[in-house]
Amino acid sequence: MQERLTLEQKQALFDDGYVIVKNGVEDRLVDAALDCLNQSERPNIMGSDVALTDLVNASSVTPILHEVMGYFDPPKVCQVGVLPLRKPGDNYNNLGYLDRDMPYFSSQSHIDGSMTIAIPQSPQEGTETEIYRRYIASGPRGNLGRSPDVIGHNMVPMFQDPDMTLGLGSFTAFVFVCLNDQTREGCGQTSLLKGSHHAVEQFFRWQRDTNNHLGVEGPGWPRLDYDVPNRCGLVYLPEAVRDKFIDADSESTPDGKKWPRPTQILMEPGDVCIAMYHIPHSATRNELGTEPRKSIIFRIRNKARQPDKMVNGITDHPDRGQRGEWLEYEPGNNPWERSKFAMCNMWHEWHGMRETVAKNTAVRTTQ
Repeated sequence: MQERLTLEQKQALFDDGYVIVKNGVEDRLVDAALDCLNQSERPNIMGSDVALTDLVNASSVTPILHEVMGYFDPPKVCQVGVLPLRKPGDNYNNLGYLDRDMPYFSSQSHIDGSMTIAIPQSPQEGTETEIYRRYIASGPRGNLGRSPDVIGHNMVPMFQDPDMTLGLGSFTAFVFVCLNDQTREGCGQTSLLKGSHHAVEQFFRWQRDTNNHLGVEGPGWPRLDYDVPNRCGLVYLPEAVRDKFIDADSESTPDGKKWPRPTQILMEPGDVCIAMYHIPHSATRNELGTEPRKSIIFRIRNKARQPDKMVNGITDHPDRGQRGEWLEYEPGNNPWERSKFAMCNMWHEWHGMRETVAKNTAVRTTQ
């Protein structure tokens, strides 16, 4: 059983923002997780069964992460990523486009930790201000105005901090565990925007240096795009990041807008993808598969950021409660600034990457 990444794997993590560990989870653990999922026709999106959390807690994932990243709370829950077979649809996606018009099997590359309220399923009328106000008032808590107490249907707060200077939640690492065959594109697998974590970190630093407002609604990152078909699409990636990954081969939506081509993560049962928080990613449409796509997703945060706060394994906003509750912090502990620091210094919490990062940083400064 592999218990640490090789130097080659660490280099891949530095370059690409993710690494795939083949057979990172034993067959017996995969079989137990599948048995758990098969016991229910509609598995809960938040899986707390030990057969699911053992995919990290009882597998080689834990020693690997301990060495490359550091210590973390053993997950208590996870995201159950079961995607049924489906054809291109006529619904508007979170970007405000029809599902059938979105390239790359409807990939919607995004950075985690952003509030998502259900997108309107008809073109919106009115001014941009009216559309914005109507959208943020349609969340589960109703019309609170522009406020950090607004939460999305994904339970993520609109802003993490009372002063509304942090528009994203954050953590340290993703763990994607594959439970069935995802070796062909179009089977609903996760897609990642390879190498974009460097651009995301650079963008966060620019926001910090501009006015210290990071994430959505900070500089260069509006919440909504009003020039999309439904006039109310989420801006999942700031243009400064997205445009760096557009080229002549990029596919377009019918309005002529080009989209970055993500990498479909091709894995077999028991394979594990470990990825940076910073990397834009997305689920994709399970159009060509032969069965529902089955993946289990964990969000891990290095324990050093907030040692007395338990991170449950699924939340992408651990500085607040799972449903946006305000947590108490001791005097002098500003969780928002700690998270901003981690977002602007993406390798800070990856203790086992220090030698690899130092080597690559030295190479870059001499070029």
